[in-house]
Amino acid sequence: MQDYQSSLGNAESRKFETFSYLPTLTADQMRVQIQYIVDKGWNPSVEHTEPQHAAGSYWYMWKLPMFGETDVDAILQEIENCHTAHPDNHVRLLGLDNFAQCAGTSMVIYRGQTV
Repeated sequence: MQDYQSSLGNAESRKFETFSYLPTLTADQMRVQIQYIVDKGWNPSVEHTEPQHAAGSYWYMWKLPMFGETDVDAILQEIENCHTAHPDNHVRLLGLDNFAQCAGTSMVIYRGQTV
């Protein structure tokens, strides 16, 4: 078993969702994950928050969820738009499942800079 060093006092060490424990995803790997969200019929939603507040349950919603969006490039563009508008914030993508009424998946795409 591996122990991942993580603490509330060190924002750089914090882990968020499953992909945080893996090496950073390449652009192609990210496209595959977004395609998975689309293939499942989940609605993509982009959120962001300051690094010091990322452990909390509240993240800011970037616009409304992208209901019915199936274009991976459009989803990637909204992620980029959020990151450009909030370059110091963490940015994550959720796949919202209408039937289970929960997030089917969640992944941090960009990690913000800590102060």
